[in-house]
Amino acid sequence: MDFNVMWTLQGTMFLIVIIGVFMRKKGVLTEKAKSVLTELVLNLILPCNIITSFRIDFNMAVLKKFVVIIVIATLAQILSYIICKFAFNSYDIRKRKIFKYGTLVSNSGFLGNPIAQGIFGATGLMYSSIFCIPNRIAMWSAGLSQFTNETDKKSAIKKVVLHPCMIAVYIGFLLMITRIHLPAFMEKTISNLGQCTTALTMILIGCIIAEVDDLKTMINKDVIYFTVIRLVIIPGLVFLGCKLAGIDKLIIGVAVILTGMPAGSTTAILAAKYDGDYVFGTKLVVFSTVMTLLSVPIWSLILS
Repeated sequence: MDFNVMWTLQGTMFLIVIIGVFMRKKGVLTEKAKSVLTELVLNLILPCNIITSFRIDFNMAVLKKFVVIIVIATLAQILSYIICKFAFNSYDIRKRKIFKYGTLVSNSGFLGNPIAQGIFGATGLMYSSIFCIPNRIAMWSAGLSQFTNETDKKSAIKKVVLHPCMIAVYIGFLLMITRIHLPAFMEKTISNLGQCTTALTMILIGCIIAEVDDLKTMINKDVIYFTVIRLVIIPGLVFLGCKLAGIDKLIIGVAVILTGMPAGSTTAILAAKYDGDYVFGTKLVVFSTVMTLLSVPIWSLILS
């Protein structure tokens, strides 16, 4: 791993986050603009980036790695679910919803993909796109049930299968195994759109941070407790498990970085909708997101 590249990536991401905070505070990016940018990233920019990441030579070795990645990601979700069962029982129901959802549903797709690409390159992005599949399933099933106490399985499956990022995985995988090349102007368009992922994602993270009026109130023992579980314990257990199993080093890197992502940004949104403590949810998302600026470099050093 080239640490100059990693530190440059972190510095770049931090500066773009600051720009996002500034633009939100100054009213350049309104709440409506933030929502539009979120939809743009999830429905166009990130899918284009995912499609581009699949432009490699396909063989059985790649397919086997995909299977390994899916298995690790599924086990990581099961681990998160087990932690949810025991780690937050002492909290009141409104906070417990937040803790459990944030543990089950990380920001691995929205934030993890550009980080994985920055650290591990296009192959890392491809692996992370596959790794995110179980997380998206958890988001619309076990994750949503933490707030609603029920889950429409048919609706959950539909949301996962038809998610724009999942459709991008299908298209990318098809192009990879068939070795079909799109017309040059289409390839260039998809590539150029995908290259906007990191910048727009970090600006949006900055907008979320800007919405906490007093950052001092964001730090308390409950928030720190969750952040340690989300950014240290879960990826730490995944790291140990993968090491003991003798998994490929690149796959371990992607798995640890992705499982070490902060609480998903939908945590606060769903909390507001389903009578959770959405103010606490916002602090949880913001603090755990900010702390990735510290945790990602540390994990990168451990993984090197």
